Amino acid sequence: MSLLKNVGTIGSLTLLSRIAGMAREMIFARVLGANGVTDAWFQAFIIPNVFRRLFAEGAFSAAFVPMFSKRLHGKETAEEGMEDAKSFSADVLSVFLPILIALVAVFEIAMPGVIWLLSEKPINTETYPLAVDFARIMFPYIILVSIVTLFTGMLNSVSRFAPGASFPIILNLVLITALLTGEWFAQTTGASVTQIAYGIAWAVTGAGVMQLAWLYYWTRVEGFRPKLLWPRITPEVKRLSVIALPAAIGGGAYQINTLVQLYFLNQLEDGSVSYMNYADRLNQLPLGIIGIALATAILPNLSKFIGGDDKDSADRLQSDAIELAMLLTIPAAVALAICAEAFVTMIFQGGRFDLVDAAVTGEVLGTLVLGLPAYVLVKVLVPNFYARADTRTPVVAAFIALGVFITSTIFFLETFGVIGVAFASVVGAWINVGFLLIVLAARGFYRMPAILIFRLAKQALAAAAMGAALYYANDLLTEWYSAGLFARLGALGILIGAAVIIYFGLAFLFGAIDKQRIIALTRKQ
Repeated sequence: MSLLKNVGTIGSLTLLSRIAGMAREMIFARVLGANGVTDAWFQAFIIPNVFRRLFAEGAFSAAFVPMFSKRLHGKETAEEGMEDAKSFSADVLSVFLPILIALVAVFEIAMPGVIWLLSEKPINTETYPLAVDFARIMFPYIILVSIVTLFTGMLNSVSRFAPGASFPIILNLVLITALLTGEWFAQTTGASVTQIAYGIAWAVTGAGVMQLAWLYYWTRVEGFRPKLLWPRITPEVKRLSVIALPAAIGGGAYQINTLVQLYFLNQLEDGSVSYMNYADRLNQLPLGIIGIALATAILPNLSKFIGGDDKDSADRLQSDAIELAMLLTIPAAVALAICAEAFVTMIFQGGRFDLVDAAVTGEVLGTLVLGLPAYVLVKVLVPNFYARADTRTPVVAAFIALGVFITSTIFFLETFGVIGVAFASVVGAWINVGFLLIVLAARGFYRMPAILIFRLAKQALAAAAMGAALYYANDLLTEWYSAGLFARLGALGILIGAAVIIYFGLAFLFGAIDKQRIIALTRKQ
């Protein structure tokens, strides 16, 4: 595997997805704004996404990919490996699909209670019934995306990363179409914001069907031909469950964090859920492109190196992943922190999303990105545990971080409001990273070499110089941020262009990265 090549494949497609997602949020902000209806929609959208990350992208991937890869590559011939892998995936699909269907049925019935638990508002308010309806419409999405994740894991095991990295684009394009259609109806027939929101909720589930069709096609291209059998609990399925359960509990900590955050935000004024969502969309841009891409790319090969007792190769791959992650994440965090309000204004302000909304969202973003390097490092470090079939340690780390988040939020909420909730997330993320690094070093699994720490310090120095330049440029371009489209694009291009030139120029000058390291990152592992 070429780490840089695979990360580039995943990252570039993720970038396209995030750009489409950014366009989606821009249109969403202009069409629906930040109000009680949008809070209800985002609250409902969070619920299926919590379960998606918990069961599909988190626990399931962590357990399934190493087991599937072992069966695919662990036989004497490729044909035997393919048959073993096919049988295993069919057994997994046939057992977990009925479980997912039952889970969705239970939540469809219990949804009024679920929304009530997450809200401080009385159940007779306008937003409560909307949130229940939206959540019921969107919740079946988790069945579809969980199967998509199964297919993605199969494709990743044969280093076919592009289909799995590209399927989120479908959701974003479908939602953009729904938003534009809704706005057209609003202008021609007088459709309300609430009616538009209902249409977008239905579009989520429709997009899930399209995503499933897309991944099914590619699994057939690779020769897997997934099929449903009568459910049977084989020893392999049992082992998958045993490995996935701790990962689900650990993932549960992250998702409980999301739900607790939602609960606290519901105690604040209308619009707080929306402010956090819009800010997190920008925060998630580098996280998805860098952190998730690296985690996806290194897990299969970390599993191979660790399984073969090749510690040197595993350590080299981990160090390369950290270096590449921080090379891109540190400047992104600095730029987003300094230009937070500018970016939010340029991207989201307009229509029903005014300058006051942009200012508050910018403050939230400026706080959230303080934890961006930590969020990415967690994504990069956790595969080192998963590759050893150790899903317990990330569970402990996640619950420690959750406890810190809840305690910090209680402390900051009354004084700082939505900003306090964002800062509590930052504190929890850094605690999580510190715990993972300490455990890896204590067990002799991985210790950051001095040369890597030295390079990270140089990256931080280059980013600080870039930040100083952006701070000056930010003030010069203030009038452009809320002007016309071309003025906004010009300001955005100037800020990003200046950041890239200054940071990477200084990074090479300081020795934060050089040609030899580029060659090292592109070598086959």
